[in-house]
Amino acid sequence: RPGDRLGILEDNSSAFLESYFAAAGLGAVLVPLNIRLSARELRFILEDAGVRWLLAGGRFRALLEEVFETRPPLEGLVWIDELSHLVPVPSCTYATALGADPAGFTPAPVDAAEPAHLYYTSGTTGEPKGVVLTHRNVCTHALAAIAELQLTDRDAWGHIAPMFHLADAWAVFAATWVGASHAMLPRFEAGAALEAIARERITITNLIPTMLYRMVGHPAAATTDTSSLRLLLSGGAPIAPEVVRRIVETFGCEYAQTYGMTETSPYLTVSLLKEHLAALDPETQLAYRSKTGRPFLGVELEVVNEAGVPVAPDEKEVGEIRVRGDTVTPGYYRREAETRAAFDAEGWLRTGDLAVVDAEGYLTIVDRKKDVILSGGETIYSIEVENVLCRHEGVLEAAVIGLPDALWGETVHAVVVRRAGATLTDAALLEFLRGQLAAFKVPKSVEFLDSLPRTGSGKIQKKALRERARPGATGP
Repeated sequence: RPGDRLGILEDNSSAFLESYFAAAGLGAVLVPLNIRLSARELRFILEDAGVRWLLAGGRFRALLEEVFETRPPLEGLVWIDELSHLVPVPSCTYATALGADPAGFTPAPVDAAEPAHLYYTSGTTGEPKGVVLTHRNVCTHALAAIAELQLTDRDAWGHIAPMFHLADAWAVFAATWVGASHAMLPRFEAGAALEAIARERITITNLIPTMLYRMVGHPAAATTDTSSLRLLLSGGAPIAPEVVRRIVETFGCEYAQTYGMTETSPYLTVSLLKEHLAALDPETQLAYRSKTGRPFLGVELEVVNEAGVPVAPDEKEVGEIRVRGDTVTPGYYRREAETRAAFDAEGWLRTGDLAVVDAEGYLTIVDRKKDVILSGGETIYSIEVENVLCRHEGVLEAAVIGLPDALWGETVHAVVVRRAGATLTDAALLEFLRGQLAAFKVPKSVEFLDSLPRTGSGKIQKKALRERARPGATGP
């Protein structure tokens, strides 16, 4: 019924795409669930959101058995691929649910201000919060994306990033609106993603940086036909300029960074070139494409200092990004205090991201407020150090954090994933950095891992890295 919450736990599929439209047609609120969450986290979300029915893929049966060990938190379950009677709730198959006569269906009337989706944050700072997105939020963003990215019915969107996350889910509506086609890769694997681009002749997609790292480093990248790509977007986390260079060289298509939040539907900026910048030399163009980008169409965006005054467009003065507009969430579900804390007195959403601005209005994020490192009275932005680390040929990806220190307050610590086959040592890496960074920015310690901890959206979990590095902590 209108207003009911409908959950979905599924890999990328046509059923997932259909569920977005089915919920909208019913006037229901879709709750996409992160497939990487634990049973405890899933149960919390199902109960917090008040989900009545859940759509689920068969491979999540064991996980749901654990979710439902105690009293089932919902009324029924629709199995997308095959019926399972293991879960002690009423259930049916997706095919059975589709057996109803569609001729009698009339879409429910909805107000633009009513909720359409409920996305839960990763919960890195406590229990997850449900971000409410309204029909106005979703539709306004879709139209803006169509205009900014020049989407048409000749496009084929690649659902390679997870459809439970807005890094990809916004395209469900924008691509469909213009009559573009959809190609789904159930779960990401670098070789499979390259094959899907070639097989489905995908023209545009938005990938999380870690996916791009894996794809440009895959042996098949040099031989797979990816010539159908016209635009490759990167979002969900910052990406080093050196990696952008490798992407452009590998895929030979237009590239743009995007930046946004679940709370903003998501895009706030895009690094597509303004018309007069397209005449610049390739190196200067690459520098612009590597920035966080200019404000997205329809978004009111400012970078302000502590007094709320816009910073100078000199790429030196750092301020916090704040935004408002029709793509910005009205707030968090049943979290009035958190909602009030997220907005200032003038209705601006405070993002918590710090950036500088250039004369053309392009932003470059320098750090999250909570990730800035203060060492010996100096302010160190972790992204700057990470970008230099990624210039080393032996580094696949890196994260930089501050560790408590009795003398300096904090010291810089680098966590690095080596490129396949690299025999990189901490001494060699530090020597490389000393030639490119001020001495106080050079990490005091380096740690090598096989992979970095990430949220379901692909963002590096620096909180997990800080906890791991605490004295006495063991294991990954």
